[in-house]
Amino acid sequence: MKIFFIVNPQSGNGRTGRRWFEASAQITRKFARPEHAFTRGPLDAAVLAARALREGYDCIVAVGGDGTVNEVVNGFFDNGGPINPRASLAVMPQGTGGDFRKSFGWDLSLQSAIDRLAGNGLVPIDIGLVEYVSHAGRPEQRYFANVCSFGVSGVVDREVHASAKLLGGKIGFAWASMKALAKYSDRTVRFSVDAQPAEQARVTAVSVANGRYFGGGMCVAPTAEPSDGWFDVTIWSGFGFLDFLLKSKALYSGTHVRLSGTRCLRCRTLTAESDQEVLIDLDGESVGRLPCRMTLLPRALQLKMG
Repeated sequence: MKIFFIVNPQSGNGRTGRRWFEASAQITRKFARPEHAFTRGPLDAAVLAARALREGYDCIVAVGGDGTVNEVVNGFFDNGGPINPRASLAVMPQGTGGDFRKSFGWDLSLQSAIDRLAGNGLVPIDIGLVEYVSHAGRPEQRYFANVCSFGVSGVVDREVHASAKLLGGKIGFAWASMKALAKYSDRTVRFSVDAQPAEQARVTAVSVANGRYFGGGMCVAPTAEPSDGWFDVTIWSGFGFLDFLLKSKALYSGTHVRLSGTRCLRCRTLTAESDQEVLIDLDGESVGRLPCRMTLLPRALQLKMG
């Protein structure tokens, strides 16, 4: 197995870069001639992953947080298909949020990540494709393995990147969520799932989930399974600042699905549009705005599970 590590040195508030020499020493003791590269800016991980796959590497390891995983996943695909269908993704979680890893019960231990990488277990997981309008007004598309959402979550991204990551994962995202909700009002959105008729609703946020967690540990889709061939969609309506304070325990435990103002459904495609500005959140990054179309690609990527 030819392994290539893509390292985001800024993840974990810079801890990944500071500790890479020590981590690299442990990795080298286990694997022969592992190669690595550091990311230098936005979407660099996608470029590095694509290059490594074309050079014959058959296992790409994302070393960082949810944003790094998302970018590496995007590097697996080109022109609507996989660069190497037999290649696998592995993850060494190092970020502040770590929502993707929580669906699989992974901790932040380097040894656990090395053990997964050394094992033979592979699981095919579903991948989402979202087509949207960029902040510059251009049509764009991105792949995602975890959660894509729109509404207040896109505003939360801005708050997180302004300052909240300094507080750490759960606390930082919770603080950013409260700041965003304090100045946000529900948007009117027209959406359709699969071949069903379109409907209109006032929404706080809509999450289209492959994994279970987003926003620094909120269990937005407690029944989501990344390999089941379905998106789990959660629609929040009428949620404000006080609701977040009073219902935060339910949001993080997943029991919010039983509360009024929460609606859940499953689909393989979702389209949405609005006459207002509605921002899209993609694994912790505000990439653009509605209109959008999300499509599930079943079992599109092999994930190393140990």
